[in-house]
Amino acid sequence: MNSDKPFDLIVVGAGMAAVAGANKCARAGWSVAVVDELPYGGTCMLRGCDPKKMLRRGAEIVDSVRLMEGKGIVAPELAIDWSELMAFKRTFTDKAPGRIEGSLTKNGVVALHGTARFVDRNTIEIDGKKFQARYFLIATGAMPRPLDVPGAEYLIASDQFLELEALPARILFVGGGFVSFEFAHIAARAGSEVQIVDQRTRALKRFDPQLVDMLVEKTRSVGIGVQSQAECVAVEKTDQGLVVTCDCPDGERRWTVDLVVHGAGRVPALDRLDLAAAGIDAGADGVRVSKHLQSVSNPAVYAAGDAADLSPGLKVTPVAVFEGKVAASNMLKGNQATPDYRGVPTAVFTVPELVRVGLLEDEAREKGIDVEVKFTDTGGWFSNMRVGETTAAVKFLIDRSSDQIVGAHMLGPEYAELVNIIGLGMRLGLTTKDLKMLVSAYPTVGSDLGSMI
Repeated sequence: MNSDKPFDLIVVGAGMAAVAGANKCARAGWSVAVVDELPYGGTCMLRGCDPKKMLRRGAEIVDSVRLMEGKGIVAPELAIDWSELMAFKRTFTDKAPGRIEGSLTKNGVVALHGTARFVDRNTIEIDGKKFQARYFLIATGAMPRPLDVPGAEYLIASDQFLELEALPARILFVGGGFVSFEFAHIAARAGSEVQIVDQRTRALKRFDPQLVDMLVEKTRSVGIGVQSQAECVAVEKTDQGLVVTCDCPDGERRWTVDLVVHGAGRVPALDRLDLAAAGIDAGADGVRVSKHLQSVSNPAVYAAGDAADLSPGLKVTPVAVFEGKVAASNMLKGNQATPDYRGVPTAVFTVPELVRVGLLEDEAREKGIDVEVKFTDTGGWFSNMRVGETTAAVKFLIDRSSDQIVGAHMLGPEYAELVNIIGLGMRLGLTTKDLKMLVSAYPTVGSDLGSMI
C-alpha cells in the first residue's frame, strides 16, 4: 500500500543529523517521516563514538593504574574482562534506538523502517512502498571505504569490532586513521597483540605532524606495532590464521593474525539510494550542495553530515547535528542560514587523546596569516605528572595581528575537555589576553590554559 498523502519532509537516515533536522521541522508543524534500514541512532550512537568511548574506559583504567605502578599503586592482576566490558557498552546501545525513535514519534515524526531509494525527484520507495514529499534531507552517514584487495572479505569493519564477544589474541588494523589508532589502544590494553599497517608516510594526516609523531612513539611504547608505507596487497585465510601481506619500503612483509580490521577510511553511504533517479548530483565527498546545504541539482533535496560534500575534513557528529539544523531552517524559512565551522574541535581518543581545533601550521601560512607558533612539552607539568603520564604536549598558532588563536593542537590526558574552551574562544573571537583572564578551579587541567598560551 503506497502513501497517498505527501509529507512535507522525508529524512533518509536516522543518525544525529537526521534526528536534528526531523525534530526541528516537526516542531514547526510540518508532516515529517524518517526512514532507516538500521536501528535508529546512527553510527555515532550505536556503532561509533559512544560505544567506543565506553570500551575506552576500560583501557583508561588499565593505563592509569600502570602509569601509577611504583607510585603507590599495586595491582598485579589487573585485566579487562572483554565480555563484561561489552555488556557494559550494551547498557547504553541496547536502549538507544527505542529512546531515539520514541523522541521522534513524540514530536509527531512518522518512523519508517526499510531500505529507501529514489524513484523520481520527489518520490522514494521503501521496500516496495512509495512515499512522496516536498523536501528530502539525506543524512545517511558513512560506511567503510571499499578495499580493492584480494581477501578483503575477511576484514571486519568498526561496526563488527564493537560487537565482538571475545577479543582475539592477534589483531591487525589496515589504515592509519581514527578507527585503527583508537581501537588499537583499546585492544592492546585488553591484552591483544596489535599491529597497525598504513600505506601513507604519516598517520592521522588531519592532525599536527609533530604531535602525531609523539603519539606514534607512545603507541609503540605500549606494545602496538606501527608500520608506515605499508600497502596491503592480500589477505589469505590459512590454518594458522589470516595472513596479511604488505609491500613495505624494505620489501614484502607478512603478518599472521586472528582478526583484520578495516580502518582505512570511510565514504558517504549513498550507493543504495539511486540518486540519479532523482537528479541528485554527488561525488566522492557526498551530495554536492550549496552553502545552504541544498542539492545543486535538485532543489527539493538537502544533505547534512557525512552525506554532504560541504565540510570535507569536518565529518564529526557535532558538525552533523548543526548541519541538520541549518538544513531544516533553510527548508522552513528559505535559504538564509549557513553552517558556522569556526572553532569545531576533533579528537582521536587514543590513550592519551590527540585533539585539534582550527588550522594546521601549513594551512595557516597558506592563508597568509602571520602566525606565532607556541609549542610546549607539558609532560612534566603537574597536571600530567600527578597521573604518571609523560607524553603530553601542546601547540598553539596565534595570529600576531589579532592575538587570536587560529589553531590549537594538544596531546595529553583530559585535553579533549580543555579544547572545548579553546573552541568556544575561537567562535567568540576572544584573544589570548581574554583567555588568560579565565579564573579556573585549581589544580585542574583547565587551569593550565593560561600558561599554554
